[in-house]
Amino acid sequence: MNGFARAVAMSADVLQEKGTAVSAANKAKDKAQAAKGKVKKTIGKAVGNPVLEGKGKADQANGNLKQAGEKVKDAGKK
Repeated sequence: MNGFARAVAMSADVLQEKGTAVSAANKAKDKAQAAKGKVKKTIGKAVGNPVLEGKGKADQANGNLKQAGEKVKDAGKK
């Protein structure tokens, strides 16, 4: 786990009582996952590695899906 992900996880544990703080931490983590996936996909495509490209697509899709889930949760809170 990199430093950013560790900090997000620790802040989520500490702020678990405050729903909006946890939601913000989850949103940041999900955006980071989608961005990481996009980088993997681009590198895989550039070097001709279909496995890396596929893993990048999967990471990006998972991050985007989680972001959509957070939006649904936010809409349910209103």
